[in-house]
Amino acid sequence: QVQLVESGGGLVQAGGSLRLSCAASGRTFSSYAVGWFRQVPGKEREFVAGISWSGVSYADSVKGRFTISRNNAKNTAYLQMNSLKPEDSAVYYCACRPVAVVVTTPTLYEYWGQGTQVTVSS
Repeated sequence: QVQLVESGGGLVQAGGSLRLSCAASGRTFSSYAVGWFRQVPGKEREFVAGISWSGVSYADSVKGRFTISRNNAKNTAYLQMNSLKPEDSAVYYCACRPVAVVVTTPTLYEYWGQGTQVTVSS
């Protein structure tokens, strides 16, 4: 079992930055793929970024603005979000799967955090 806890969300003006953290406990997840997703009411959860031993992947909408990273010694993953736009507003979730391959389908991730709200004002 892996428990994930996100933090770092909040309210920021357009053009600003936030750094989300995803702390894992229960077991080490260094060999797991980690994904960040986001969801707004009435819409499906969408892939934002993912990281594994095989590399990183980003949604087109965040390329060049968001950076995913991880610190395996701290069992924590991060999502640095720069140049934020109002359309980035959502609940952001981290997830992981015990396979070292990033996928964009939410249902293929086994463990999820509770989410953290990001609101970008115009």
